[in-house]
Amino acid sequence: MKAPALILLALTALSAQVHASSSDAWAAYDKKVLASCIKASGLKNAEPVGTAAQFDDRVGYTAVLLQGQYPQKHMNGATGTELCLYRKKTKTAVVTEWDSIRPASTPR
Repeated sequence: MKAPALILLALTALSAQVHASSSDAWAAYDKKVLASCIKASGLKNAEPVGTAAQFDDRVGYTAVLLQGQYPQKHMNGATGTELCLYRKKTKTAVVTEWDSIRPASTPR
C-alpha cells in the first residue's frame, strides 16, 4: 500500500472515531440538559416537547420546551407548558411558564 493511500485510510478511521465520540458527547449533553430542566420544572411528569434548541456559544444557552401537569390541587391536573433555558457556562437551568405557546388541556 502506498503512503498516500495509507494516510487516507488512517484519516478516514480517525474521522469515524471523532464523529462517534462527538455523537456520544452530544447525547450525554442533551441528557444532562433535560435532567436539569426537568429538575428545575415545577410540573409533574414533565417531558420535552420536540427537541432542544441549541444556541451558539455567543448566546450560551440551550432551550427546551417542557410539558406536564401542574401539581397544585386547585389546578386539577391541568396540562402546563414551561420554557427551560440551560446556561452552558454555569450548567444551570431556569424555567418560566409558557402556556401561551399552545393551548393547555385537562386530563380526561
